[in-house]
Amino acid sequence: MTYLQLSAVFLAVAAVTAVTLALVARQRPHLGAVGITAIVLVLLTAVFDTVMIGAGLFHYSSAHLLGVYIGLAPLEDFAYPLAGVVLLPAVWTAVRALRTRTRRSDAAKEHRP
Repeated sequence: MTYLQLSAVFLAVAAVTAVTLALVARQRPHLGAVGITAIVLVLLTAVFDTVMIGAGLFHYSSAHLLGVYIGLAPLEDFAYPLAGVVLLPAVWTAVRALRTRTRRSDAAKEHRP
């Protein structure tokens, strides 16, 4: 399996989970905040992965890479922060929505005669 295939599977699972959570919560994360977060994480990944690869802390087998790099970081390396950007706000929004529903339900039970 190549790094691109592994990254695609990882991103697909994150996207399907995020969509499912959005449907359950009946809400979606604030897209502006998600977009800004994605830009920041891509920049941080480019900088820190380039530094770590340049320092020799790890390397990738070029036989399994697409061959596109940002700095020294292969393109496939950006899938994980992007999956986090997709998945974590969806989890946060779903948990918050479910908690709000539970509180409303509990409050309604308390006010019943």
